Amino acid sequence: QVQLVTSGGGSVQAGGSLRLSCTASGLTYSRSCMGWFRQVPGEERKAVATITSDGKTTNYADAVKGRFIISRDNAKNTHYLQMNSLKPEDTAMYYCAADSRPRPPDWLGREIREYNYWGQGTQVTVSS
Repeated sequence: QVQLVTSGGGSVQAGGSLRLSCTASGLTYSRSCMGWFRQVPGEERKAVATITSDGKTTNYADAVKGRFIISRDNAKNTHYLQMNSLKPEDTAMYYCAADSRPRPPDWLGREIREYNYWGQGTQVTVSS
């Protein structure tokens, strides 16, 4: 059974930082592309940052480039989202995701449909 356990959300003032963590079990983590998505009520879930299974390539949404950093530790089956210079518009429910299907190591999923497992979500609230 695949599980993605998310932690690290919370409330912070604008300009602050938070780090999200997502620990996976039940899949071959080192061969899985991982990502972070976010969703606000009434809107579709959108990709924030994704990282290849080998950790060598990342992709970011334009809204977070230069402020957020995605990383992974394959020895711990965990990937992270370091969020700096947070803005009120970053307020959302954040979800981690895994694509465990057979892919080349440089595969980088950028769409919701490319991920087959999801974490439970963690709320991030940024106040002005």
